[in-house]
Amino acid sequence: MSNAGKNSDLGDDVNMDAGSDLANELKNKLHCVAKEQTDVLESLSPNVRRRVEVLREIQNRHDEMEAKFLEERAALEAKYQKLYQPLHAKRYNIVNGVGLAEGTTNDMDTDQKQHTAAQEKGVPGFWLIAMKNNDVLCEEITKLDEGALMYLKDIKWHKMEVPKGFKLEFYFDTNPYFENSVLTKTYLMIDEDDPVLEKTIGTEIEWYPGKCLTPNKGSKTEDFKSFFNFFYPPHIPDDDDDDDEDLGEYTAEELQILMEDDYEIGSTIRDKLIPHAVSWFTGEAAPGYEPDTDDDDDDDDDYLYVEDDEDEVDDEEEEDEEEKMRIRKKSVRARGDVQQGGKPPECKQQ
Repeated sequence: MSNAGKNSDLGDDVNMDAGSDLANELKNKLHCVAKEQTDVLESLSPNVRRRVEVLREIQNRHDEMEAKFLEERAALEAKYQKLYQPLHAKRYNIVNGVGLAEGTTNDMDTDQKQHTAAQEKGVPGFWLIAMKNNDVLCEEITKLDEGALMYLKDIKWHKMEVPKGFKLEFYFDTNPYFENSVLTKTYLMIDEDDPVLEKTIGTEIEWYPGKCLTPNKGSKTEDFKSFFNFFYPPHIPDDDDDDDEDLGEYTAEELQILMEDDYEIGSTIRDKLIPHAVSWFTGEAAPGYEPDTDDDDDDDDDYLYVEDDEDEVDDEEEEDEEEKMRIRKKSVRARGDVQQGGKPPECKQQ
């Protein structure tokens, strides 16, 4: 194979999209780093250079071991994803009233069982409550969203190999809000181990008349926040687009914040909500959760902690900075909510 062919193959491996600016930028950075490394080595004395070469051999062995670790970890994750499936299927059955939890009806007579079955089915609002107990997801859910999310039956995720990334799947019961039975959100990554988000793709929601929770920008509601805007990801301009015009009212920094925020929501659902849904439903997974106890409150009075004034000031300053960041993100998200309408934007992202 010619050198040109080899370079072409290498380019195909690095770029998931030949026209991806981000991939090209990464390649340029790698080239610059390699050049800087060469310059550093040439500036060293022969003795030091030999020592560095030994260190590089050690580093190479370490990198080989790390590659093996990543390979084995991927195999282990795949193994346990299969082992989790029966547990998730049983959770689904109980939540949706398809099956009964073991031990819940053993002590009931037949008439009581029939009455209970007629009164209750599964665990109503399971996923809605679990999501609202998560500090990241609860900020996205409005009162109007709750009606639609009451019909959410299950959430699953799948790892994607070609192209790299993952897909979230939201399964809904028949409902008066939209026709879709499944809504999906796909995250395409350039590098899964050190995540670089290339683009996201959401489902076009088929709203019933008068039920749309993601109105067009031109509607009278100027700031309509909704969890379902999650399925309308921010648009990233293509190579052929005029960046200044295509960004619209966004600056590049604001668009970056939107993408980071979008990935945070997706990874929270994948890594926290789905595997630990029961704990989020009960609130046990929420930060600061304390189970109710019958201990006397008087016991707590025996141990008093006096906070130092300087520590209190430092804590307040940290909280102020965190609040400013939250406000900033909310402001950008609000603008994104206005920009995203009942019809999702063109997903010519990169």
